[in-house]
Amino acid sequence: MNTARDLLLISLDREHGVPADQGALSLALAGGELVDLVRAEAVAVRDERLVPGLAPAQDDELMRQAVSSLVREEPYELVDDWLWRRGNGLAKEYVAGLRAEGLVTRKPHRFRPGPPETLASAAREVAVARWEAGEPVLQALVAALRQGDESAVDASGLSDQVVTVLAAVGGAELELEAERQRRSVENAAFDNIWRGA
Repeated sequence: MNTARDLLLISLDREHGVPADQGALSLALAGGELVDLVRAEAVAVRDERLVPGLAPAQDDELMRQAVSSLVREEPYELVDDWLWRRGNGLAKEYVAGLRAEGLVTRKPHRFRPGPPETLASAAREVAVARWEAGEPVLQALVAALRQGDESAVDASGLSDQVVTVLAAVGGAELELEAERQRRSVENAAFDNIWRGA
């Protein structure tokens, strides 16, 4: 199970798609990776810090990179800091990987490639089945992407560590949106100054 891949396949799917920009999607993908690492005991969340554990073999190159990106010296890294660092440009890397596997394509749109879209595949079917079954981690990550109410997701079967990761993703998404809005206001004010000059 690869939560980040499934999240990307769901977000790009025409029928189930979750519109999100690269930054927001990258943060959510990093959160998906971290949930899988917690479940595999490759990392533990203690006092909101990531304490490396076992380093299980990973078939997926991006998951290998996620494991190797863990800080292995005390005081260890905060969950939030890791999400921002690991998430930097992660959506592009995942899209490129899925394109190389033939799971995603970019159809021509006027004179340039259009947005990435999923193709029919077993991997897409698995991702859609998880989504339609209401799998709580995917639901929480999508709620964070949509800036919705993550508390509406049934997290009763999830460990405290996974809940901590999902809460950190939600907080990071809100922080990203607040920064976007701040920049938008600043840019509008700057434009008004130039218009008035």
